[in-house]
Amino acid sequence: MNIVRSAATVSFYTLLSRILGFVRDLLIATTLGAGPLADAFFTAFRLPNLFRRLFAEGAFNSAFAPIFAQKLEQDGPDSARNFAQEAFSVVLLVTIFLTAFAQLIMPGLIVILAPGFLENPVQFEQTTQMARLAFPYLGLMTLTALAGGVLNGIGRFWAAAAAPILLNIIMITALVAFANLGKSPGHVLAAAVTVSGLAQLILVTFAAKKAGYELRLKWPRLTSSVKRLFKLMAPGVLAASATQINIVVGSQLASLLAAGAISHLYYADRLYQLPLGVIGVAIGVALLPQISRETRAGNDVSARTTLNRAQELSLWLTLPAAATAISIPETLVSALFEHGAFDRADARATALALVAYAAGLPAFVLTKTLVPAFFAREDTKTPAKVAALSVVVNIALGLILMWPLGHVGLALATTFSSWLQTILLSRHLMQRGWFTPNKQMLRRIIGMVAASAVMASAIHFAGPLVLEYSGIIRLIAAIGLCLAGAILYLILAHLIGSARIDVAIAEFRGQTSKS
Repeated sequence: MNIVRSAATVSFYTLLSRILGFVRDLLIATTLGAGPLADAFFTAFRLPNLFRRLFAEGAFNSAFAPIFAQKLEQDGPDSARNFAQEAFSVVLLVTIFLTAFAQLIMPGLIVILAPGFLENPVQFEQTTQMARLAFPYLGLMTLTALAGGVLNGIGRFWAAAAAPILLNIIMITALVAFANLGKSPGHVLAAAVTVSGLAQLILVTFAAKKAGYELRLKWPRLTSSVKRLFKLMAPGVLAASATQINIVVGSQLASLLAAGAISHLYYADRLYQLPLGVIGVAIGVALLPQISRETRAGNDVSARTTLNRAQELSLWLTLPAAATAISIPETLVSALFEHGAFDRADARATALALVAYAAGLPAFVLTKTLVPAFFAREDTKTPAKVAALSVVVNIALGLILMWPLGHVGLALATTFSSWLQTILLSRHLMQRGWFTPNKQMLRRIIGMVAASAVMASAIHFAGPLVLEYSGIIRLIAAIGLCLAGAILYLILAHLIGSARIDVAIAEFRGQTSKS
């Protein structure tokens, strides 16, 4: 399995999804703006979306992948297929009960997620209604994650990576065609979220069936393998998803601030989620099954080499993305969202949050590629302990910084806690000999930092020029500026020797090349 090619496949479909996601968010910003109704929808959407990230990108996949890899490597396809079907049946039953229970206690969940909404009964009721419409998405996406884990485990990444595209297509369609139906555009969007979950489940289960891994329903039984799956999942929920939990904590605290704070954090989150998803999640998804199989085969040297390469690849792509967001934040936010109800004041407030998040982007991405090294060895407790500390630090810093700095202080707290998590995870891996960065890797990283700094300085001075335009011209100019910055970075990185383009191409093709 070629990690560069696998990650590129996931990245390609993730990028398409993120582009459509920006179109979706542009329409949401135009329709809902950044006021109380937008805050209500984003809070309602965040509830099932948080659990999607916990399970689809976090605990479930991290627990499922090593067990599936072991059965595939040691017992063969039939054993792996049987385990997947057992897990699918039990998870379906659990999610049905969980969804029904959540519908009953939804007002209580909204109090936990946005306590500040209690001061506005209308907003609180709207949020509760929308959350009830959107929550079945959780169960559908958990099943989708299982089917996607099967496909990733056999090296077929496209279907699971492409599935989120359906979410954005369906939500865009709902906004354009049906936004005036129902109680509000927010209610229509919430219903569209659940519809998209069903569409994604159909796509990945069909792809799994074509690959020879049909997920037939069995009578749910807690077999030894399924018990092992849930045992690994329990600490893995926190371990794989501390960043997402920290963001939700920020949203909770933001509900105590002025109207619009949640929306400003949401729009900033959407921008930095682009490189996080395209780079961090993509590499993490490709990395977990590969390290799991290398570890099961007893090839620890290969596993360490794979992890080192994943770290280099992550930073090669992430550092320029973070530098761009820090150097031209208002340009990016205005080009994408400053339309209709979303005005220049909203753009400035969102840009400040973006800078704070961008400072932590390398940490967010590195965490996504460090955690699989633990999960591949079925160690979910160590990263869970580190993640718990990260969450505690985030809450403490958020409470301290939110009053003098508002929503920006909450973003800074998330960034600081993520760097702490990255440092502690790296330390644990190095102590166990699972991660051994060498001098060549460190030299390359220094070169990447230098190339990113020069690129950021160059585009910083051009950013205000883009703001002189409006509408589609501003968007095109912003995209052009980002592309120019990317080309400059690639040239500089190649000349410095931190990342040779010919080596990257050779790796993508599956060829060996000396660096």
